[in-house]
Amino acid sequence: MEVRARAVREHIVDMCTGPEGGHLGGSMSAVEILVALFFHTMNIDSDDPEWKERDVFVLSKGHAAMALYATLAEREFITREEVSTFCRPGSRLATHGNVTVPGVEFATGSLGHGLALANGTSWAQRQAGPAPAHTFVLLGDGELQEGTVWEAAQVSRALDATNLVAVIDVNRFQQTGAVHEVSDGAPVADRWAGFGWHTVEVDGHDLAALCSVLDEAVRTQGPTAVVCRTVKARGVGALAGRASSHFVRLDTERKRARVRASMSPAAPAATATAKGEPGHA
Repeated sequence: MEVRARAVREHIVDMCTGPEGGHLGGSMSAVEILVALFFHTMNIDSDDPEWKERDVFVLSKGHAAMALYATLAEREFITREEVSTFCRPGSRLATHGNVTVPGVEFATGSLGHGLALANGTSWAQRQAGPAPAHTFVLLGDGELQEGTVWEAAQVSRALDATNLVAVIDVNRFQQTGAVHEVSDGAPVADRWAGFGWHTVEVDGHDLAALCSVLDEAVRTQGPTAVVCRTVKARGVGALAGRASSHFVRLDTERKRARVRASMSPAAPAATATAKGEPGHA
């Protein structure tokens, strides 16, 4: 899975070299989360993306679609060659998720709505039988400022959504700056626990730990929130842990060379504090 994660990161950088650029930071922070879900946890079939008994993944932080497309390519839902068409004329790989892409369940991008959609799919799964499939939804910590998230979280608990797992990418930044400066929502885990969710915290870049926690979430009887401590633009040393990585256009060879040169297996730990930024609970 480490090899897969490296490949996903390389795909993301390549997508950002196109004329439109892309949401690099929030895509990079979610790489290990997606790799753990698609290569370890989720019961899915790339040969039959519409398999009725499949687990469902909802990308609520829809601007991280590059990470999802790259993961789908590595999981062979789409070809690796298609990744290079990102945002090109006629491509189905749009800036935000496109449901014509196998493995993309919903078109998301207006933040705050993914959990409500996940409530619906997890409820439908439970109607299908006594051993339902699971729904996994990925949210960002900036996204938690949307009130619809907490309305949906309350409904999840009321519906006793035993097969629902919310994964929160706590990379500490949103488009306009540090989350704690825009509208502080820390401590994130306590908020989910306060809504009656079983809640666990984990290093969102530790694949072994992620797989273990996700296994626990699948076994838990009740909605589970997996709070992942991550680094925005993880793996890109020149941009990691910076708000400026939110959207990047690598449209010159000089920019591409600098970013590729900064990429290495060694990256900032998820618990590290970004330069000039205070810690985040």
